[in-house]
Amino acid sequence: MGSIRLYTGDDGQSHIEEIDPTTHPAWTELHNAKGIVFRASPPGRFSDWHIAPRRQYIITLSGEAEIGLADGTVYRLGAGDVNLAEDLTGHGHTT
Repeated sequence: MGSIRLYTGDDGQSHIEEIDPTTHPAWTELHNAKGIVFRASPPGRFSDWHIAPRRQYIITLSGEAEIGLADGTVYRLGAGDVNLAEDLTGHGHTT
């Protein structure tokens, strides 16, 4: 998939927009950061409905992650994929 943006729409639901860095120059600019967290999750780990705790970039280093949306859509992220999580309100998503 590559790069995605996870956001809250006007309907209060989380949505995913695929981002092509070649057509979104801001995506490749230098961004300020307050910290970094590395997390390993066991295979099959599931987090029920939740929103992002803060606007954050999530980079999958290895394995696969799934994001579930209320409409039943499931997005899969693999090694090297980037997720800009900014669904800070609303129904949220599963992971």
